[in-house]
Amino acid sequence: MAALGIEGSYHPPRILVLYGSLRDISYSRKLALEVERVLSAFGAEVRLFDPHGLPVFDRSSDDHPKVQELRQASIWSEGHVWISPEQHGSMTAAFKNQIDWLPLSDGAVRPTQGRTVAVMEVSGGSQSFNAVNQLRILGRWMRMVVIPNQSSVAKAWQEFDDEGRMKPSAFRDRVVDVCEELFRFTLLLRERGDALTDRYSEAKQRRLQGALTKGLGV
Repeated sequence: MAALGIEGSYHPPRILVLYGSLRDISYSRKLALEVERVLSAFGAEVRLFDPHGLPVFDRSSDDHPKVQELRQASIWSEGHVWISPEQHGSMTAAFKNQIDWLPLSDGAVRPTQGRTVAVMEVSGGSQSFNAVNQLRILGRWMRMVVIPNQSSVAKAWQEFDDEGRMKPSAFRDRVVDVCEELFRFTLLLRERGDALTDRYSEAKQRRLQGALTKGLGV
């Protein structure tokens, strides 16, 4: 970090990886594990969230252990990697369900605002960018900093070996590129995210709440 001229925290970047499949043989999970290996090699601390057991979003199961696990992991994180298969030209329900459980705010805590995010997708056929384009929109909606690079792995079933490792290819090179870029962006922005994503309307609301509190003698 000193070589990058960055002052502040010196702990490893904390990255949360989400993937969007519940299948026994899941290529988005295989890619997530590859991303974990690459980011760990760069020096990041990485957590994978397993979506099995996460209830369907219903606005009323906030106390469910898997919901709490997901939210705490996001609060812990400084950056995310989102990986979804493309299903019917879009991200999967299993992936969107995870994001639906992450509120824009939870009291004074914002589980996603200001964090970096890299987006990736896996496809069973020819290369497509429908899912990553949707993920970009979703990342902006969640008030995250979506890094410029992205990865779309076509014919994912032939890109992994029997041990689940990604084979050497241009696809894997792009995955490494994306991980490297996320690592750098996270180092640069992790202590500046709140300032970069703070909004005039939110600051105005805070001032109003402060004035009301003061007027009540609290």
